[in-house]
Amino acid sequence: MSSRRASVRLAVSLSVLAVLAAACGSDVGGTPTDDEGGSVPVTTTETRADQPSTLDAFRAQRVTWGSCEGFVTDGSELDPSLQCGRVTVPIDYDDPAGPTASLALSRSAATGEKVGSMLVNPGGPGASGLSTATVARGTAVESSFDVIGFDPRGIGASVPAVRCDTPREFDAERADNDVDTSPAGIAETEKENQDYAARCAERNDPVLLEHLTSADVARDMDVVRSVLGDDQLTYLGFSYGTRLGYTYAELFPENVRAMVLDGALDPAANAADEVVAQGAGFQSVFDAFAADCAGRSDCPLGTDSAGAVRSFRALVDPLVDRPASTELTGPEGARSLSYDDAVTGVQQALYSTELWGPLRRGLTQLENGQGDILLSLADLYNGRLSDGTYSNTNDAFTAVRCVDDPRVTDRAEEGALDARFRAAAPFLDDGRGNGTAPLEPCAFWPVPSAADPGPVSIPGLAPTVVVSTTDDPATPYEAGVALAAQLGSSLITYEGNQHTASFAGIACIDDAVSAYLVDLMPPPAGLRC
Repeated sequence: MSSRRASVRLAVSLSVLAVLAAACGSDVGGTPTDDEGGSVPVTTTETRADQPSTLDAFRAQRVTWGSCEGFVTDGSELDPSLQCGRVTVPIDYDDPAGPTASLALSRSAATGEKVGSMLVNPGGPGASGLSTATVARGTAVESSFDVIGFDPRGIGASVPAVRCDTPREFDAERADNDVDTSPAGIAETEKENQDYAARCAERNDPVLLEHLTSADVARDMDVVRSVLGDDQLTYLGFSYGTRLGYTYAELFPENVRAMVLDGALDPAANAADEVVAQGAGFQSVFDAFAADCAGRSDCPLGTDSAGAVRSFRALVDPLVDRPASTELTGPEGARSLSYDDAVTGVQQALYSTELWGPLRRGLTQLENGQGDILLSLADLYNGRLSDGTYSNTNDAFTAVRCVDDPRVTDRAEEGALDARFRAAAPFLDDGRGNGTAPLEPCAFWPVPSAADPGPVSIPGLAPTVVVSTTDDPATPYEAGVALAAQLGSSLITYEGNQHTASFAGIACIDDAVSAYLVDLMPPPAGLRC
């Protein structure tokens, strides 16, 4: 993959990274395990004779809560206190009598006097949300709400789930660096992207692929709200989950009780500008990591942080031609660290200062010719499980973005964007840029995009809260400022180097967010933590 595509592939909240970092389970959700690289079974939708034919019938459902056994698809271990259940929704809301999807939900029951339910989404798009039901443990929110995690349509344990690649095919893609910017190299990479889109078309029902938009998920959220018995929605959305939040508010403004959007996307942002801003965000956090590293005697980037980019490139560039060995194994034996995986592993670690230690050790290890730590970080980012299978996070990410965002079908536009991204993030620039870049999979996607970008304006919306971090690598601070202005939200600023901040152990933020969610008390104007 190109370095630019890798940098924007996934953004999940810090709280979810903490859960994923401990992932050690096996996949139990129907992940394809064909070690010979055979086809993923086609994901189909079904229409049953006994399914609801109106939205009122869907809203009249009740969740049967029970064990979460069999719900985990991302290798995490759900807290044993959680209960899981399912809610059925129409795949196409214009055809409620047509095919349906089964959404996977998790619940951490209120421990005190219950105010209602609170839905939580960790972002991605494509990340499972089941583990987020424990996000507010130890706070007033835990006492007052049934905290509900959910896997959006097409994702995780929800059925049907998007699948495009077998584990073997994904392993091969990760080993293919795609850094050749010659005409032949660009053509080869573009053909691979086109083939990937074709596999997604072949292996998934087109009805599902067309209806993975944020608007579809927001409508699902309103069904879930009704099924849970809440007159209005209380919602906490991280990262891409902020898009679900403001989309819900646009569709159902009267149904919003309280909404916290942390690590925001700016609805008015140009898609290309968003990519460049994200590159600049990763560069800023890389610089902060390098400065912290330079103060340590064992820093693999040297003691002069000004030369950190050069030192970093000297470590990773040789991997293009000669992958680093590791002690990790897969179905075909020993695994090696590719250039693409090294860069991906570094980006994974830049999401949280808690991963700076492993990143420093991983770069030191690479300096000595070994790639175990960086490969493990890349596995975490890519959703590779201990048995060599994958969650469907990356396939779902692509499928959602291809119907949610405008498509670039002009190669000159892609080339200009690539040049801007390299300038914004020098540590990700392999020096091979020449103003050309391949079209990405969305240019060949089998169903149309529903993108309709532009600022949001929601008169009469209940007071909401936006949390934005000054040096967030994935969702720039300015995006949160812009979203708060568009929604008329209170803005909480966290001065730090991480992706999202709510319920990450920062008392100043957690107290303010909890007071708002429980008692609808707005945070102090201009709050900075």
